[in-house]
Amino acid sequence: MLKADELGFTNGEYVFFNIDLFSSENQSRQSWVRGDGKDTRAKKAYHALMTVTLKKPESDLYMNFSKAVREKAVEMYGDVEMDENEEVNSFVGAFHDAVILYALALNETLAEGKNATDGGTITRHMWNKTFKGITGTVSIDANGDRNADYSLLDLNADGEKFHVVANYYGNSKKYESTPNKIHWPEGRDAPPPDVPKCGFSGCRETNFPSYYIILIIIVSIFIVFGFVFVVLYRRIFKDRVIPDSLWKIQWENIDFGGGDHNYRVPNIHQRDSITESTNTSMISLLNNFSRPQMYTKVGNFKNSHVAIKKISKPVANPPSKSILLEFKRMKDLQNDHIVRFIGFCIDEPNQCIISEYCSKGSLEDVLGNEQLKLDAMFKFSLMQDIVKGMSYLHSSEIKTHGNLKSSNCVVDSRFVLKITDFGLFSLRSRRSSNQEQSIDTYAYYKSKLWTAPELLRNPVDTGSQKGDVYSFAIICQEIIYRNGPFWRYGEDFEPPEIYRKVKDRQKPFYRPTLMEIETALETAESYQELANVIERCWSEDSLERPDFHTLRATLKRVNKQGNEPLMEQLLSRMQHYAENLETLVEERTADYLEEKKKAENLLYMMLPKSVAVQLMKDGKVEAEQFNQVTIYFSDICGFTKLSAESTPEQVVTLLNELYTTFDSIINNFDVYKVETIGDAYMVASGLPKRTDLHAREIARMSLALLNAVKAFRIPHRPNDQLKLRIGLHTGEVLAGVVGSKMPRYCLFGDTVNTASRMESNGEALKIHISPWTKTELDKFQTFQTEDRGPVDMKGKGAIFTYWLIGELHPDYPDFAPRNACDYRIQTPNIRLNQSSSLDSTVQNSNLLDSSNPDLPRVLQNGHILTDKNSLP
Repeated sequence: MLKADELGFTNGEYVFFNIDLFSSENQSRQSWVRGDGKDTRAKKAYHALMTVTLKKPESDLYMNFSKAVREKAVEMYGDVEMDENEEVNSFVGAFHDAVILYALALNETLAEGKNATDGGTITRHMWNKTFKGITGTVSIDANGDRNADYSLLDLNADGEKFHVVANYYGNSKKYESTPNKIHWPEGRDAPPPDVPKCGFSGCRETNFPSYYIILIIIVSIFIVFGFVFVVLYRRIFKDRVIPDSLWKIQWENIDFGGGDHNYRVPNIHQRDSITESTNTSMISLLNNFSRPQMYTKVGNFKNSHVAIKKISKPVANPPSKSILLEFKRMKDLQNDHIVRFIGFCIDEPNQCIISEYCSKGSLEDVLGNEQLKLDAMFKFSLMQDIVKGMSYLHSSEIKTHGNLKSSNCVVDSRFVLKITDFGLFSLRSRRSSNQEQSIDTYAYYKSKLWTAPELLRNPVDTGSQKGDVYSFAIICQEIIYRNGPFWRYGEDFEPPEIYRKVKDRQKPFYRPTLMEIETALETAESYQELANVIERCWSEDSLERPDFHTLRATLKRVNKQGNEPLMEQLLSRMQHYAENLETLVEERTADYLEEKKKAENLLYMMLPKSVAVQLMKDGKVEAEQFNQVTIYFSDICGFTKLSAESTPEQVVTLLNELYTTFDSIINNFDVYKVETIGDAYMVASGLPKRTDLHAREIARMSLALLNAVKAFRIPHRPNDQLKLRIGLHTGEVLAGVVGSKMPRYCLFGDTVNTASRMESNGEALKIHISPWTKTELDKFQTFQTEDRGPVDMKGKGAIFTYWLIGELHPDYPDFAPRNACDYRIQTPNIRLNQSSSLDSTVQNSNLLDSSNPDLPRVLQNGHILTDKNSLP
């Protein structure tokens, strides 16, 4: 209210309402009193405030109850000081009435012979109930809510305290004023108007500075130019082609099982929409089914089955921009009822389209399988799946299908229907031009049974949206009767005759049978409405045909069962297809376990396995302190210049091959790869699994990586040497998981910063180590180091550092320095006991090899030296 007063809202043109249900009436009487020096201002502002609170009961019964509550409180809590006039909160009485309500409902429940633990029955007896309680008449409505009474409080004439000016009775829905009069702010006799005199913006005149106008004009110009820029940018770059990696598939990357590149599996959609394989398709006859079921070539790509459709006419390599644009549009389609376009193989002579594989075959196969029983609900489900897929396709950049028919609708393992063989119109037109010689054949006329009359007379490669609606109607009739396309009762015309009747517009217009549709659907519900929808869809006038968005809503209304909950539909479907249940469950379970395994493996690649397991188990991982950890940092010298002189694809290929090599090497050591950022590579040892060998593991890994880099060749610049710079440091770190979305296992502490400084202050093809890391390596007495001297590091000052040259160890001969004898082993002097012989000492040493003249020798004084000139 103080803020309202500051803004001038307490001038009598506004009234504020405060809802305070939990404070007592006494507390509400002078609620502006705070003792903070602002009480006078607040009291003045409160003249514009009214408070709505629960009505205090005034009956003698409630007064006695309040008195008993106060006495009980003093009795139970003797140290409580309670004024005799202190008000008891209304909710105490409400709790008392709630117990009475429960008792009444319980008695009625027991009177009906029901159990006292039957909460549902007890609750229902509480509804629509009215009784006399401590707080007055208690009324519970049909929703179980109490019709409460409320009081409206306003400041009295003296402005000293709030008092009741009106009551609202919830049970009777009545508002009644009390003898106390409402005092409107600023001496008004009536409420302020709904809209203030000067409006809600006030009456102040605004002098609009000229520079405001200039600023608005400048901003408007920028907005217009920005809009034009966005429009031009989208127009120019909208049709940019996609990278090869998103569509290009190598033929050798497709697994055909045992190397058979002609392997085919059954129950897959037919091939006669876009391309035909040059090889003769295999054919098998279904039981009691006269039409042949086609088989297609199937392979395995990235652990998933894919359908492979060869094209007859080669595509240029690289493809034209128009074909690449078609690939992009196909790749952008993502819908549950659209077959996914996976990619295109451009390797001759195996050019083919790779798409999602659906194991249950085409809709034509499903309808022709007489052993498969299809009820009305399932038939409606197939129609709705087609409508959903086509509705999405028509709203996409593809716009039309152009060749919709039952063989181009496929069913996956979950009995979900998907649309296939759409788009790629340039490839389709290639096939059409190659089939000109096959016109007037039986297969040609049969393929035209789903084509709209206007497209038969004036063919269009891409078809039309209204033509797709016509095709959908033919498929619907095919689904209902399961007698093939364009079935007519009592007739047996061949496809050429049907083709001519439809094309020549013979009246009455020649269409399939829709009689006795209720028998075919095994239900009499809404069958006539469905028949009307189909007839509209195959109307001779294309303008009378509805679009798929309208059909989606219409079918949902026609299919009464389709409005049932999804789970009930699935359970009903499983009851009618019990023979498929076991296979379906196994496939779904295998898919789940496979996806779960993939998710876990992905998590293990992002986090250490022990940390990932704890994260999955508890949902969080506590940060942990590690006292001894060795950290490795490396980057590529001159990487910025190399990146500027290379294409992005070349840079990505370089880093991918390099770090794939690194990853394969670090698997041989007890280390954990923390992260890679650009050309930077970070590894740690000693966490999350603690080990005293952390420095040795990191050092050996560094030597192995350095050897690998020296042999590594840049793919696009094979004559250039990749220059890796490595830095190592040992110390304590704090490690923990950061983030909930894409969590990362991160290291914190000065050790990380120092390791990074060691790398940035190092040199190419050298391993720069700190004195703390050297101290740890000296414990093993096998590592060769060389003094570098003091190095001034940012934030650290001068630190005496070292180069790690190699390691003299028989198990790691590749780690030995190139000129091993030029270095002294950095270990304490080894003295021989008087009782020991020189020969036995040499034989028992793991560091010496008498067959290698470059390794150190033990001299008469017992020191291990590496200087050849010092040898006797």
